[in-house]
Amino acid sequence: MLASTFHFTASETQLKIIPPFLPFRRAALYITGALELLGGYGMLLPRFQRQASQGLAALLVAIVPANIYHAYVYFKHSKPSKARYYHYSRMPIQVLLILLTLWSGSKNNPPAK
Repeated sequence: MLASTFHFTASETQLKIIPPFLPFRRAALYITGALELLGGYGMLLPRFQRQASQGLAALLVAIVPANIYHAYVYFKHSKPSKARYYHYSRMPIQVLLILLTLWSGSKNNPPAK
């Protein structure tokens, strides 16, 4: 839920991560921020945890292209630094987040009726 706030409070910085060839970048930024926020709230409500975890996992998959683009731009325009480790670890962390999100929504929670 905290990460979703950056979509609104630091939108200019967040827009730099989204590939420029994608249409409706600003709208996509705000929509993904709202979906992250809704998913976070859904995870707090046992009745909706399963659906929220599945939606958040799908969102994490959908933003993989932005993560790849962000790493590409960094490597193309930056000198080697400690930040390189951040970019190297971002994709494995993304996979871990997807798995943890799905796991947390499936723990002893029956589907909502």
